[in-house]
Amino acid sequence: MNKKGGHPTYFAFADAAPAVTASQRFVSEAPDLLAGRYRLERLLGAGGMGVVYRARDLLHEQYADPDPYLAVKMLSEAFDESTDASALLYSEFALTRRLHHPNILRPYTFEVDAAQQRAFITMELMRGLTLDQLLCESPLGLPWPELKAIAVPLLDALAYAHGRGVLHGDVKPSNIMLSEEGLRLFYFGLGLAEEGPSQQLPNLNRERLNAWTPGYAAPELLEGAPLSASADVYGVACVLYELASGKHPFRRLPATQARDARLDRGLKAPQNLPRRCWPALRTALAFEPGQRRVSAVRLRDALRNVSFWW
Repeated sequence: MNKKGGHPTYFAFADAAPAVTASQRFVSEAPDLLAGRYRLERLLGAGGMGVVYRARDLLHEQYADPDPYLAVKMLSEAFDESTDASALLYSEFALTRRLHHPNILRPYTFEVDAAQQRAFITMELMRGLTLDQLLCESPLGLPWPELKAIAVPLLDALAYAHGRGVLHGDVKPSNIMLSEEGLRLFYFGLGLAEEGPSQQLPNLNRERLNAWTPGYAAPELLEGAPLSASADVYGVACVLYELASGKHPFRRLPATQARDARLDRGLKAPQNLPRRCWPALRTALAFEPGQRRVSAVRLRDALRNVSFWW
């Protein structure tokens, strides 16, 4: 472990020759039962760092809970073999447990199964569609009333997190779900705290881990700049543009390639987006961080209010 810029940084792959990329996805052999209590039933999803299972809480079931189901997240095999793995997973849990917002996924507990030597997070089980699934069903984009019903709570959740000094780090359609209980922003595994007690949590060594999703990561992130609220705004702006038009603003190219190809010059307002909302969204899509002069709060207000955002 090393301290850099006030944040403890864990070198999860200090002895590995190549850098680990998010495209390396490994689902480890998961046990049937964790901590003698959580029965894993089926895999819900796997990402570059973690795997999520639907599980049944046998303790709650014993006391006749009509809905004893929850989600269990563990690190994927590539990360779980590291001595720093449990600390990194705990950081994600600690970041989100202090965020009390109806549109941010609720974590329940961080636990360690000593016999299995596996750390895991239990959390709210979401039932619904992620936005990437919704986009597959809406190739022409969403009508404005549906788009607004997604955009406003999403931006409100992001603004809330930023207001408490927490950055998300990976805003993209697959990390946003429309559940039975409303929209949920989830997966803060690449996030960090800019202030408060969570600032001392260990973070990923981003020099060795190429974890960003290229099509939604701001150009400065791909070039090694630290995570910022402005970078989160760029990611959410790409999501909103895609929801409005059915197409990614820059063909899902890495932002550095899109910038060098000057794809922003041909960017037009989506037809499903009211004209009054376009200036704010266009500003949020700026490649240069100095030109991205709009916060999640101001972007939310631009899409929620009738008046012009400025």
